[in-house]
Amino acid sequence: MSLFQSLVSPFARGSSAPTASPAKLESVPSLHPLDEIKEAADAFGLVVHLPGVAKEDLEITAEDDVLRIVGRRGWKCPESWIPLYRESTDVPYELVLRHDHALALERVRAELKDGVLRVSLPKTEAVKRRKIAVA
Repeated sequence: MSLFQSLVSPFARGSSAPTASPAKLESVPSLHPLDEIKEAADAFGLVVHLPGVAKEDLEITAEDDVLRIVGRRGWKCPESWIPLYRESTDVPYELVLRHDHALALERVRAELKDGVLRVSLPKTEAVKRRKIAVA
């Protein structure tokens, strides 16, 4: 754990935003996807595994201090098939990360390839590490 993480946790995982109104919250069950957050000097890197999710079915939103990733997957059974067993469901993935406004949200970049979402979350200038010269 870095010193920064021990002082201020930049992300907190949760199931819904604390500031969201009841009208915005959906009662649809969701799965928490496998995710990993790494910290670099100038950005955080987020990797989220979303098998079966296409770019069209992915929604990433940033509102206040919450970053929300929702991935919907759907599979249509061909008409000639008779489904016997299915290991996965069509329940959407949802990942909610709360941050401490240390992110430059206008520079966030995301890429989805082969079911793996990679998100670059640049830090604001106030949070980046600086070397201070001693006179």
